Amino acid sequence: MSVVIVGAGQAGLQVAASLREAGYAGSVTLVGEEADLPYQRPPLSKAYLAGKTDAAGLALRAPGFFSEHRIEHRAGIRATAVDRARREVHVEGASPLPYEHLVLATGARVRPLPVPGADLEGVHALRSLADADRLKAALADAREIAIVGAGFIGLELAAICSARGLSVTVIEAAGRPMARAVSVDTGAFFRDAQAAAGVRFRFGAGVTAVEGEGGRAVALALADGDRLAADLVLVGIGVIPNEEIAGEAGLAVGNGIHVDAFLATQDPVVSAIGDCARFPSRFADGAAIRIESVQNALDQGRCVAARIAGRPAAYDAVPWFWSDQGPHKLQIAGLPAPGDESVVRHAETGFSVFRFRDGRLTGVESVDRAADHMAARRILAQAIALTPDQAADTACDLKAVAMGRG
Repeated sequence: MSVVIVGAGQAGLQVAASLREAGYAGSVTLVGEEADLPYQRPPLSKAYLAGKTDAAGLALRAPGFFSEHRIEHRAGIRATAVDRARREVHVEGASPLPYEHLVLATGARVRPLPVPGADLEGVHALRSLADADRLKAALADAREIAIVGAGFIGLELAAICSARGLSVTVIEAAGRPMARAVSVDTGAFFRDAQAAAGVRFRFGAGVTAVEGEGGRAVALALADGDRLAADLVLVGIGVIPNEEIAGEAGLAVGNGIHVDAFLATQDPVVSAIGDCARFPSRFADGAAIRIESVQNALDQGRCVAARIAGRPAAYDAVPWFWSDQGPHKLQIAGLPAPGDESVVRHAETGFSVFRFRDGRLTGVESVDRAADHMAARRILAQAIALTPDQAADTACDLKAVAMGRG
């Protein structure tokens, strides 16, 4: 028996580790394009750039883990094709890797800014450790920062830069921050918190070009005719799933690699997990979705490993996310839609926004309220009924509701 895993991020590594935990005795090969040991990506835009941790602190496993668990880690190698008929993965500079089960954990890449000048020196994106190192070096000499995109990454970077005393302007095409991910109330809180720290916002604004001098970015040209000076531009406008290797192998793709409830493609010996996978979810009313989160990567890795080891179960984990922005932590459980009703529950410290659709809880956004977040995850996982009136009533014990005692 042999399992080949393409992608050595958190999803791919979790499959390998969980296979051994499940007693899988066959060979396990983990193929990754980066030369580094598998590492955590979320701290790159938080603790790593802030200097609170170093590269060693990002490692997901110690170097000896792979030999101890008989996992062959092929680092710095790119998989180029999948031959499903021969059950082989072609890789650069080496012989094809035979497999009996293949797991595609290919992740996603940064969506480029589609304007002239986006390739100038001084324009940065953040996805990898190498990206973070380049950005950290560039920030040492930067003065005027322009961040394109007011999503999680953009706002986390804004908080890091403003804390360093840099001039920061965030340009966002939508009318508010994190518009696709959070409620008006939560977005307004973080807009105001960032503004109080000195961050400026340009909402409803589009970028038409990055202007340069001597090959370096010096300004952004905006759609309304304004020119925004910037000696460093950070682009955070989303990611593109790395689905090409699957599509070229004849597997169904489109905003991700299409899989079933067990995370298998239409080829039963090929699975896809993590940022690259598009799967059906009851938290999206059965629709197929793609989720970019550590929780999703880890839980899907465990799910596929269990199936390969002979214990199949449909993937049904509650989606949850977090974002650290300055002193505040945002935690989200569930998949609320922008149009869902919002019920705000205030506390002495922080608040939570409960989202409802047709009277049914769809998600909870918690700001500096970790206990609310943990209760929400349990309530959503077990489909426990919670009414808008209960959500608004601070006397209602959410933990008791989550434990079935409410």
